[in-house]
Order: sequence, then C-alpha cells, then structure tokens
Amino acid sequence: MAQPAALFLGLMSGTSADGIDVALAGFDPAPRLHAALTQAYPNDLRQRILDLAQGDGCVALDDLAALDVEIARNFAAAAHALLQREGIDARVVAAIGSHGQTVRHRPRNAIPYSLQLGDANVIAENTGITTVADFRRRDIAAGGLGAPLAPAFHAAILPRDGIDRVVLNLGGIANITILDGKPLRGFDTGPASCLLDAWTQQHLGEAFDRDGAFAARGKADASLLQRLLSEPYFAAPPPKSTGREVFHLNWLSAHLRETSATPANVQATLVALTARSVADAVRSHAPSAREVLVCGGGVHNRELMRAIGVQLAPLPVVSSAQVGIDPDYVEAMAFAWLAHERLAGRAIEGLGSVTGARGARVLGGIYFGA
Repeated sequence: MAQPAALFLGLMSGTSADGIDVALAGFDPAPRLHAALTQAYPNDLRQRILDLAQGDGCVALDDLAALDVEIARNFAAAAHALLQREGIDARVVAAIGSHGQTVRHRPRNAIPYSLQLGDANVIAENTGITTVADFRRRDIAAGGLGAPLAPAFHAAILPRDGIDRVVLNLGGIANITILDGKPLRGFDTGPASCLLDAWTQQHLGEAFDRDGAFAARGKADASLLQRLLSEPYFAAPPPKSTGREVFHLNWLSAHLRETSATPANVQATLVALTARSVADAVRSHAPSAREVLVCGGGVHNRELMRAIGVQLAPLPVVSSAQVGIDPDYVEAMAFAWLAHERLAGRAIEGLGSVTGARGARVLGGIYFGA
C-alpha cells in the first residue's frame, strides 16, 4: 500500500507584522495547499515588533531575548490552532518551516546580517514537530542578500507553459519574481503595505486601509511622489532587498516637510509610489512578460491593484487565484516547501541569481521535535 504523502507546515509573518500565516501543504507528487489560517499577534506584541523594526530602533538585550521566545510561542500556537481546527494529529506533520519575524535586515553592511526572531527550539518543543528555521543566514554567509527567498518556490510551482510572467508579492515590501526562461531573477521593488499600514494606523487608528478606501479619498501629490522616488534604493540594480530599515514613517516624514498634502492625499501618493516602483521594475527587468500574477495581502487592496493595473496596462495584472494558488498563503507555503527541501538535503537551485550568493546552498537549520 502506498504511503500517504508527507505534510508540512509553513509559518510566516511579514514586514507588516499583521499576523502569522500558517499553511499546511504537501509537495509529492505536486504542491497542494490543504488548509491555512492567519492568526493575529496580540496588539501589544505587534507594536513592540514594529517599534523594534522601525528604522534604528534599539532594544535592551533582555527584552530582545524575551521577544524571541514570545514570538515563537505565538508561532507554535498558530500551528496548533490550524491542526486543531482541521483535526490533524501533529505526528503526521513531517516538519514545520518557520520564517520567523524579521526585525532587522542589513545584508549590505560591512558585516552583513539579517535577524529573524521566533526561537525554533521553542516551536519544536511546543508543537513536538521537527522545525526548520534560519533560512536566510546561510545565503548571506555565501555572499547573498538572504532575500527574497520566495522566487525559487514560485519557479517550482508555476506551470512551465512557455508564458513569460512576473509574480508580484504585495506584502509589507513588494517583490517580483521574473519567470521568462532565463536564469531565475527576483528582487524587492520597494514598499507596499508597510507604509500604507503605518500611515493608516497613525491617522485612522486602523491596522490597515481596508479596500484602499482611505487612499481612494485622496489624490496623489505629483511633487511628493517624485521626492519619494528619489530614494536611491529604487535606482539601484538587482540583486537587492530592503525592508523597514529603509522604508518607515521617519523616512516618509522627512519627505513631508515640504508638502501640505492632506493625510488622504499622502495615502494616495503612497499607493502611487508602490504602483510606480513596481511598474518601473517590471518594464526594466521583465520586458517580455505577458502577465503579472499578484499574491500577498495587498491583492485585497482594490485601490492598489487598480493603480498597478493602470501603470502596467495593457499587461494583465491578476490575482494568483486565477491559476489556482491562494494569494494569501503563497509565502507561508513557500516556507513549508523550504522545510521539505531541507529535509531532503537539497540546495535551493537558482537562488544565487536572485540573491547574489556564490551558488546554491542547503538552507535552514533543523530542530528536532520533542
């Protein structure tokens, strides 16, 4: 009798720190998402994460170590919640792939590093499931940027049908994967939800701009947009990656000193910033693309999707749901896949051309379950 295909859990919390995405997936003989959920962080924990990740925020060593454990406990609780809801025994899960929570990403420093919190020892102990984590640092040790990692997964799961396409992930940061028959490429294009969410929180007291309604009330300020686009990151060639260490409220505030734009107009300008930076990246680096598949939380922001569609017209800009891939859980599923590849001892082929690493590497450390 054939053995049932192994199941893997992917755990992911992105730059916006709006919650923990959990994906239960299998990869043999083909990728399949079996179940998924998103579990929000407690409000106080989310705020502490954002305070630390914002710019050059500092934290006491004791507080950092405690945050590492607290995030891990929340990751483990989210995994338990999905398994309990689905009535699945943890013993049938081969491994968890945990991205952790990025709080600092400085791969171009003289001493490069990337820091993700969420102690995998705690996740493995609390779930009893072997946990694979710390995916970025081996790539950085090999001369890469450690991000983005999802392009290798996009290349593995999307149909090889000869259609040149771009996968656009709209998380806290926007990133693209270019699938055009050439060596795999992908990079962060700039901010997506991180600034939109932060500005909405500051002015409306809401965690995010639902449907883009706040931005839709305003009008993009052309002069402000040009000042924002003068950020050197946008003109830098790939490989490149970024995060809140560049794009945060203090960065935005520095550009607002010369404007009287209303809060709604600033929000509309931030939408225009994401749309323009994404479109510039696609036109410059993927000129043969025939479609753009969008995933990540930003796919639900109607105003953002509209603006990107206008900038890229006549190129179709559609949700990844149109090819059977749930846009909300692509990244969590990617880390389930990375755990699958780590247990198999396989290097992640093609990632070096994305991150700039010296070659393919086996990524992630293994923490055996209890």
